[in-house]
Amino acid sequence: MLGAVAPTHAARSDQASALPAYTPAYEPTTVDERGLWMQADERERMLRDSPLRINDGKLESYLTQVLCRSVGQDRCKGVRIYAMEVPAFNASMMPNGAMEVWSGLLLRVRDEAELASVLGHEFAHFELRHSLAGFKARRSASDVIAWIGVLGAVAASYGYSTGGGNVQISLMGSFFQFNREQETQADLLGLKYISAAGYPAQASSEVWQSLMAESDASVAGRKQKPKQRYSAGFFDTHPTHLARASYLAKEALRIGPSGDARGASYQEAMAPYLPRFLDAQIKLNDFGGTTYLLDNLATRWGSMPELLFARAELYRARGYPRDLQTASDLYRQAAVAGYAAPELHRNLGLALLRNGESVEGRKALEEYLRLKPDASDAKAIASLIEN
Repeated sequence: MLGAVAPTHAARSDQASALPAYTPAYEPTTVDERGLWMQADERERMLRDSPLRINDGKLESYLTQVLCRSVGQDRCKGVRIYAMEVPAFNASMMPNGAMEVWSGLLLRVRDEAELASVLGHEFAHFELRHSLAGFKARRSASDVIAWIGVLGAVAASYGYSTGGGNVQISLMGSFFQFNREQETQADLLGLKYISAAGYPAQASSEVWQSLMAESDASVAGRKQKPKQRYSAGFFDTHPTHLARASYLAKEALRIGPSGDARGASYQEAMAPYLPRFLDAQIKLNDFGGTTYLLDNLATRWGSMPELLFARAELYRARGYPRDLQTASDLYRQAAVAGYAAPELHRNLGLALLRNGESVEGRKALEEYLRLKPDASDAKAIASLIEN
């Protein structure tokens, strides 16, 4: 809590009245603007058809509900949200009303309030028409073609495709380089959204505090010195994480403690996706950052079987002898806690075999084949058991 006295209903009403008057989404008028919208529409089509899209009808619906609860039904009416399975912290919104949210963000925010603060921030850019302002200020019609070429080169450097239906990542966030003033405006308007919607105001600051702590843990895990600037990237046009955490905390203190973070609702919505999100995170080979992330989730959600299994996977991936012993113990704890996927026995067996515990390792692999006889790796596992 950032204060001692809960705000009154009148204070909350004042906060709601501070929101800008609702205006319909901007429609392009000039040739340049129509070209910009065409680019956004094409990017949205690629997102819609991308193999990375989590298109089960549930996750995107939940994200839309959170956005609408945050900014109001009128504002969110024309927004389309695309959930993308990319294990990094990011969300962005295009000037045509399409928003993308990455799975790495969903793994890092710890409750619905923190999610709402990020979605509200991106929507604030949209409502304040920052993309259009930036385009008009920095891009002439002759620049656009050259800039798209730059984006293609950036995409290629990260191994992503920008052509056809094989797009792997949206680069619209790179096209619209919001300046620090715009980022601050979006932060503060996003804070107004979540406070007026009944979420705790301090959630916005806590997002950045958590990201800073993860950054420290990540570099410490690599035996490096923490970057105290906490640069947000984007060619240093954004405020640093530290600056954002500070001014958002100060504003939250002014508003006062209030609201419901809806942690249980968020946990319930994320439960079906948690194993795959955790699996993607572990494959990033970031032991320190992932350890912090798992600790953070356990603090809010408890020692869930999925978190115990993920921690076991993390230690097995690093693979020192002492790590393999730790991983084996964690696999057993996950099984006792109720983790039922057959892969637990396979991975336990592999960890035991690598650590020289062949008898118990074979037993675990045999249990895996008993539970999943038609597994795609059944022949390979059977060969390990025989040898």
